[in-house]
Amino acid sequence: MTISYRPAILSASLGRAWLHDFDKKAQAAADAGFEGIEIFYEDLEHLAKQLSRVEQPTTEDLLIACQHIKDRLDSFNITIIGLQPFLFYEGLLDRDQHDRLIEKIKIWFQLAKVLGTDTIQIPANFLPADQLTGDMKIIVSDLRELADLGLLQVPQIRFAYESLCWSTHVDTWEKSWEVTQQVDRPNFGLCLDTFNIVGRVWADPASPTGRTPNADADLEVSMERLAKEVDLSKVFYIQVVNAERMDKPLVAGHPFHVEGNPARMNWSRNARTYMYEEDRGAYLPVETVARTLIEDLGYKGWVSMELFSRTMAEEGDKVSEEHAQRGIRAWHKFVQRLNLS
Repeated sequence: MTISYRPAILSASLGRAWLHDFDKKAQAAADAGFEGIEIFYEDLEHLAKQLSRVEQPTTEDLLIACQHIKDRLDSFNITIIGLQPFLFYEGLLDRDQHDRLIEKIKIWFQLAKVLGTDTIQIPANFLPADQLTGDMKIIVSDLRELADLGLLQVPQIRFAYESLCWSTHVDTWEKSWEVTQQVDRPNFGLCLDTFNIVGRVWADPASPTGRTPNADADLEVSMERLAKEVDLSKVFYIQVVNAERMDKPLVAGHPFHVEGNPARMNWSRNARTYMYEEDRGAYLPVETVARTLIEDLGYKGWVSMELFSRTMAEEGDKVSEEHAQRGIRAWHKFVQRLNLS
């Protein structure tokens, strides 16, 4: 395997923060062979509460936790590739909340600096539609405001914008790419996730088939478009994961259904898998997306295993180790199948 492709994992994918100690998760990632990690804010905040013995950590408490995380990961030679998720930001109708989030991002800049990362990930907003505008000019203006603040930092902060398959207005890679082009700042780019791409254009967990009506044809066209239109320099990193096919439509009455949440959100939070885990019900053609990104677009860089699943909330000393080992097995098969070595 060359240095062109390096495996990373999301810290939360190794277990929920209130059940699984961060240091043990870091150890599990290191033992498995991961070289990078995305820090999930939940882990950072929970560690701050533990270290400072408080329920509401201050900025100083959070910075202490950041230093602990950085020191521990440095000892394992693991790189922090980003901090996520900076949630519910762009397109807010409540402009007072917008202003509060501008103050919050200034704290995140401090956190990122102590962590030693230059990347903050922003999921496209998925608040209810009655709290958001779909006006592209406002969405773009809000995100450009963040990017401009990031350019003032030393070192500069990049923003990796990710469309989620259930985001309210920006729910496809095409829309996130349109936003990125209009933001038009060197430090604003994309995080492209195989699950969120396929989960919108090809899959539908609320359908008896688990698929959209024209799944294969639509995915093929979408991948041709991605390879042709996206500027490779704007792909800051990629995430490769799969998800389970539901045994029955994910609608009211399903164990994963939460009233008011989109079906794809409930699916994502409960039933993602690592790549190639067909034994766990994985069924999405996510390798097709990965091949488009790597073979057609030419992506090189960090490849993150961003798993969300009900299994993260399981108890037991082996959970972090098991999740890390599952993730690295998927990585090794990914390297083999895409001939990345």
